[in-house]
Amino acid sequence: MNRVALITGATRGIGRSIAMQLGKSGYIVVVNGTKQVLIDEVVREIRQAGGEALGYAANVADPVAVTAMVDEVIARYGRIEVLIANAGIVQDQKCQRMTDEQWKTVLDVHLNGTYYSIQRVLPHMRETGGDILLMTSAAGLAGSVGQVNYSAAKAGILGMMWTLAAELKRDQIRVNAISPAALTDMTRPIIDHLREKHASRNEPLPDFWRIGDPEAIASFVTALLRESDADLTGEIFAVNGSKVTKWEKPAPAFSENSIEAFFAAWHRQKGTE
Repeated sequence: MNRVALITGATRGIGRSIAMQLGKSGYIVVVNGTKQVLIDEVVREIRQAGGEALGYAANVADPVAVTAMVDEVIARYGRIEVLIANAGIVQDQKCQRMTDEQWKTVLDVHLNGTYYSIQRVLPHMRETGGDILLMTSAAGLAGSVGQVNYSAAKAGILGMMWTLAAELKRDQIRVNAISPAALTDMTRPIIDHLREKHASRNEPLPDFWRIGDPEAIASFVTALLRESDADLTGEIFAVNGSKVTKWEKPAPAFSENSIEAFFAAWHRQKGTE
């Protein structure tokens, strides 16, 4: 049987590209989004390419809506073997000027939405095994000025991933995270602003901001799902075009047996002793 893949936020950008590639690769694709017209468009394209797809409109920040969506998929197909928690938004602002609503909205979609999706899918995935792919970001790995809400949500997703990778391994469920770099509706305004900024200074755009396209992320996801190694879990993969980087889980840098020794070592490492 073809595997059933539920993809949240699948109507544009990375989610859409993943949905299209998995549809062409023989998956039954469940296309989630919040706008029915966009959902119908992706479903239609997958079907026109010879794939099978189902669309469902639901805001992943709403646990009741997520429950109804998962119930609908199970009623139709009886299983969900792949969950790709891709839905996301940005509400960028420096911390002091950020509103409570901007903080809450971003965490609701990214962090709570990811949790709700996983928690509702798990009872069914435990019967078959499967893959859960979570979307993190360079902001979650290293922080990002003006994105304290987004950075916090994406860092929280990493904690979720490491916990669930250990918790679910015995159920043959792999849990991994992808940190994508791709030009999408979400990232394009940032890239365009930076291009203008550096052009005004007659400076080239830094290599860090030279990013690939959503299709490259989709190609990596398709390849990752093909890998059958049960130990391929609890990992972070940064994908930018054809370049794939494996990030390590944080580990202790150094320790000392007294406060004085610790700060002495700190200054030695900085070269300020």
